[in-house]
Amino acid sequence: MRIPAIVGLTLAGFLLFLSAAASAAINLSSTRVVLAAPAKEGSLQLQNSSGEEFMLQAWVEANASGEAPFALTPALERLRGGQKKTLRILYYGKGLPTDKESVFWLNVQEVPQKPKVENTLQIAVRQRLKLFYRPAGLPGKAEDAAKELQWHLSGMGGKTRLEVRNPSRFHVSFASVTVRRGAEAYSASIDMVAPGSSFAVELPGLAEGVRSGELKVEFQVIGDFGGMARHESAISS
Repeated sequence: MRIPAIVGLTLAGFLLFLSAAASAAINLSSTRVVLAAPAKEGSLQLQNSSGEEFMLQAWVEANASGEAPFALTPALERLRGGQKKTLRILYYGKGLPTDKESVFWLNVQEVPQKPKVENTLQIAVRQRLKLFYRPAGLPGKAEDAAKELQWHLSGMGGKTRLEVRNPSRFHVSFASVTVRRGAEAYSASIDMVAPGSSFAVELPGLAEGVRSGELKVEFQVIGDFGGMARHESAISS
């Protein structure tokens, strides 16, 4: 069945509008926020890059323990076109572990003003970034945590799994993880590994029983300021 030309043009225009509307108008100064003790406050710079006014809403999601000991100011604010604003993140000063980092999700949502034209599609765009609370006096340095990672290979049910263990007191976030066997490359989907924990993922296409000595892992980690550092490590059985 052929779609009439006017319907096709209307649909194409709608999809183009949807794509444009889904892009964020509020620019964030960083992809993550690190609140390092003894400081009890962190900040994030926001800018409305559009010519329209938006309502800005911000909040911190509770973690698995049901904790979110932070206050945000402003939590709700109007931002005119081109206006800049500093979002302050305040830590209550209690409730979180003092022997390792904690991580939360910080949400920044923009809601456009009521449209002047009826039957207009509007989308509230939400940006999520990681908020780390780093206690004072932790052993080691956050930038060295990637060097301490321990990589292992195991097989189960005919499938090969890559496991990474993080013995440090800091979170390690990955931009990419690739296992190489000569000219062959296998991508592993790992976002982050928490302090003192392990994370395992299957490696489709890599046969079970491959000797770990034939493999190496190359990975990029994301630092406190959003920059990436490349690393390489051996894999043990």
